[in-house]
Amino acid sequence: MRRLSRLLGKATRLAEEWLDLDGRHNHVERRTDLDGHPRPVLLLHGFFSTRRTFDVLERRLRGDGYGVFSLNLGGLRRAYNTRGIDDLADLVRAKVERAYAHHPGLGPLTIVGHSKGGVVAAYYVKKLGGWRRTRAVVTLGAPFQGTPKAWLGLPIALLAPSIPQLLPGSTFLRRLQDGRWPPQVRLTSLWSRRDTLAIWPSPVVDPAGNPLIRNVEVDCRHLEFLTRKGIYHSLRDELTRADRATRAPLGVVAGGRAG
Repeated sequence: MRRLSRLLGKATRLAEEWLDLDGRHNHVERRTDLDGHPRPVLLLHGFFSTRRTFDVLERRLRGDGYGVFSLNLGGLRRAYNTRGIDDLADLVRAKVERAYAHHPGLGPLTIVGHSKGGVVAAYYVKKLGGWRRTRAVVTLGAPFQGTPKAWLGLPIALLAPSIPQLLPGSTFLRRLQDGRWPPQVRLTSLWSRRDTLAIWPSPVVDPAGNPLIRNVEVDCRHLEFLTRKGIYHSLRDELTRADRATRAPLGVVAGGRAG
């Protein structure tokens, strides 16, 4: 009985750690002072992952002088990212407004979104007025046209509302694709033919004549977007393009209204 009790106790601790029921995998130490920072970068993580997946990427960005911060996109007990994309985009909207209220002089925002986080970023910018705050979005393996892997998650769709949203041809994705991308915001999709989650051509965006929309092919697996140094160089190139671009003052729209 004692041995069985120890085994059950160990199994319980492992399950709690894996499920992150206390949210500690979403706890990150704040290392950047955003007050007046000219180059803030918001990181949005993917489905069923946490902010800790950005440890390597955040360290590299901070080393290159960016003001990096991330958000807890957790669902059940605020652990992993399972909530609906539109719900999360509204959370991003509220958190971004709070950041600008708390940090005077904060520069225009750049958002880097991995996987589902990239779709959240696109919805926030295009549908919830995020273009007013954002100068650039760079996505890493974002399934803009859905992923067949979402079919495997349908049995838990009640616990993870984003799963049916990420089905190919879903009503949600058609709504996201409707209308033009805000013409004053740069959008770059980094994608790979070796990505088995955001399967080509899902992450490829139609520029629709907008020179600020780019698709950049790289060579990596889905999780390697966050760790491979060569991918980071491609990401940094896109951030440098945004840095060099002439921007209107924060809150002023260049070239007319967003669609």
